[in-house]
Amino acid sequence: MERLLHYVWQHRQYPFGSLKTIAGESIEVIDPGLHNENAGPDFFDAKIKVSGVCWVGNVEIHSVSSDWYHHHHDSDPTYNNVILHVVEKDDGPVVTASGRTVPQIVIQVPETIREHYDELLRAEKYPPCYSNVMNLPLSVVRVWLDKLADERLKIKTARINQLSKTLRGDWEDVLFITLGRSFGFGINGDAFEEWASKIPLMAAGKHRDDLFQLEALFLGQAGLLEDEMLPSSHREEALREGYFQKIQHEYRFLAHKFTLQPMNGLHWRFLRLRPQNFPHIRLVQLANLFFSRRFSLSSVIEARTLSEVRSLLETEVTSYWQTHYSFGAKSSESVKTLRQNSLDSLIINTVVPILYAYGNHSLHEDYCKRALDFLNQMKSEENHITRVWKDLGLAVHSAADSQALIELRNRYCDRKDCLRCSFGWEYLKQTKIYSTLQEPEQ
Repeated sequence: MERLLHYVWQHRQYPFGSLKTIAGESIEVIDPGLHNENAGPDFFDAKIKVSGVCWVGNVEIHSVSSDWYHHHHDSDPTYNNVILHVVEKDDGPVVTASGRTVPQIVIQVPETIREHYDELLRAEKYPPCYSNVMNLPLSVVRVWLDKLADERLKIKTARINQLSKTLRGDWEDVLFITLGRSFGFGINGDAFEEWASKIPLMAAGKHRDDLFQLEALFLGQAGLLEDEMLPSSHREEALREGYFQKIQHEYRFLAHKFTLQPMNGLHWRFLRLRPQNFPHIRLVQLANLFFSRRFSLSSVIEARTLSEVRSLLETEVTSYWQTHYSFGAKSSESVKTLRQNSLDSLIINTVVPILYAYGNHSLHEDYCKRALDFLNQMKSEENHITRVWKDLGLAVHSAADSQALIELRNRYCDRKDCLRCSFGWEYLKQTKIYSTLQEPEQ
């Protein structure tokens, strides 16, 4: 398998001092190069000695030599600076578009690595490499978790940067849409982002002193004030109460005034959703937060401590919603504030990436540092991913750790991308072969 050959080359899992080209020239690998995940040669800027002569350039890897021609590298100038072709099977010489014959070496994937990799791919439970991870030095675990946390934050930052370009650098809009998505708390994230993009902040700002109008605008643009969105089980009660008709009338006035079109209310998900997470409640909480004028880009930048940030995000609901979860659906009376774990989730998914992205944008390194400090100061998130690792004995202390484990699960374990994972690397290198992988408790 070509991917395994990449691993063997990158991590030098071949006998030292015995590498020779097909033509019999000695090969010394000084630097295998940087692994390229995109189009082009597999490794950039490698350094090797061929019969004592130092070469610097790229390395291409294939299962068999003839793949060079199957992939049309012989006619692609991008491959003219390949200094070495690494294969598992040689079936002929290879030539660049410039007419140069590329030196080739044959490397075999060690059987232990192949068997370990097959075990990881066959494992059905998460995490597949658990039996080896807890035997790793703590320094190895910590370095990989730190890299994963950084990777996840950079992915969120890239998303925010793209949003900023789309919105032509309006960072208040960027903040509002990012916060909106976070208020979906996972299951309704996409719907909330769609909703937030349909809220004209300039229009909303003109009615910022009237909380009822803000609620009408927020619920109406969510498509939740359309007649068909009233569930049949609560329709009669909702109409009897009269609040639905009142707020619906207010929204129609605002929609006409600002030429608004609501999103499709069917995009909201309710199945297996706890009532406190119903879109109605979250939207009213957002309206209340917008009304309070506490949460803004400037306030985020000025907040120095976690307690200050949490206070910026504190919100509640108005009187009708203190006794309802949706129109006509009554609940026990409660102000329905955000719990601390919800506040921390908003900080992790909104404040931290916004602060980090804006810090990079404005060249304020102190914003970036503060964002990282917030992540390391918060307790780890509690979810099925962190529970599995804690049960295995991994110390998960901070939100940075839990974010790292979420990144590990989503981008490595679920994709069986063990060859790019440090835990997977270490497992493949073990000389002891685990014939079976016991199933960790879920």
